[in-house]
Amino acid sequence: MASPTYDIAILGSGPVGCALALGLASAAPDPARIALMGPEPTPRPPGQTIDPRALALNHGSRRFLETLGAWPERSADILTVHVSQAGHLGRTLIDQAELGVPRLGCVTAYDDLLDTLHAAVRRTGITLLTERPPRPLAGSPVQLRLAQGPCTARLALLSDGAQPVGLRREYGQHAVLATVHAAAPVPGRAFERFTRTGPLALLPHPAGDALYSLVWCVPPDRAQALCGLTDTTFDAALQAAFGQRLGRLRRMDAAHAFPLSLHAGPSLPGPGLVAVGNAAQTLHPVAGQGLNLGLRDAAQLVQALQPWLATPDTPIQPLLEQHARRRRADRTLTLAVTDTLPRIFATANPLARHACGLGLAALDLLPALRKPLARHLLQGQRR
Repeated sequence: MASPTYDIAILGSGPVGCALALGLASAAPDPARIALMGPEPTPRPPGQTIDPRALALNHGSRRFLETLGAWPERSADILTVHVSQAGHLGRTLIDQAELGVPRLGCVTAYDDLLDTLHAAVRRTGITLLTERPPRPLAGSPVQLRLAQGPCTARLALLSDGAQPVGLRREYGQHAVLATVHAAAPVPGRAFERFTRTGPLALLPHPAGDALYSLVWCVPPDRAQALCGLTDTTFDAALQAAFGQRLGRLRRMDAAHAFPLSLHAGPSLPGPGLVAVGNAAQTLHPVAGQGLNLGLRDAAQLVQALQPWLATPDTPIQPLLEQHARRRRADRTLTLAVTDTLPRIFATANPLARHACGLGLAALDLLPALRKPLARHLLQGQRR
């Protein structure tokens, strides 16, 4: 019996892999020749959370997901972002009206987004292989060994799992996640506060106007200690780090900690292979750019592959190389911003910390400085 052969195998069924599958299916003459490999979401009762992450998706990512028919029902708008530095003067405010968009972005639950994406994928006719993706053997075609037997693909798209090569950095930080209730909420406002231990973000929560999603970056031992605190002690520590802008803060659920690191590998790791999303890069969560960058990878790869999907006998390598070149500037700038900000604001040098405060003040006073950065965080580079 001959081994199955696919035009495209997508290795990873997370948000970026599903978005890729949806985009490619809309352009493919036969979606069944596209295989999406990876487990489906774990079934859960209504209202129950399995993954505690809240995702900040910018305006460009929302528009992309809407075109795919995969925007979740529940989300919270981000209309303004307040950026400050603990212990220093200077802050900046980024506003959607200044940028001429209905919202800067939205916050949605990871579980809700993944459920919505998988439901949309199941309607496309794509071949679903719900086992953990194998390590591909690069070539023409790409060789894939599955539990149910070997198969081949003319092109394999890696969307999950960091590659063993490329730039790596350990930040010595964990992100502590929790849901927080604020006594004096500011509807539609997200907060990014830089502290000596790392950035602390409070994001509007899709479950209610008085709720916020906390992302608090601290050293690993501090993260472990915070997760073990009682609600009262945790609340006091959070209040001391964030301040009084939202009134009294109260934790509403258990805290979870995730290690933080940077990885940036090649977009084209081998013959017949393309890396996007977490397979291409993982970022520090400051400014919430990781998934947004991965979705831009997916959107532009769909555009790059459309001519080949229409006429699959044409050479594909020139299209892939052109895609990698087009993605280089966006990846480089986003990596630089998210790698530099948490390290420079956490410096122990008092002069550097004062300079950071002055920088925030300058951004607030000078739109010519603020708008280019805000627009990149809003939608990245999509050309």
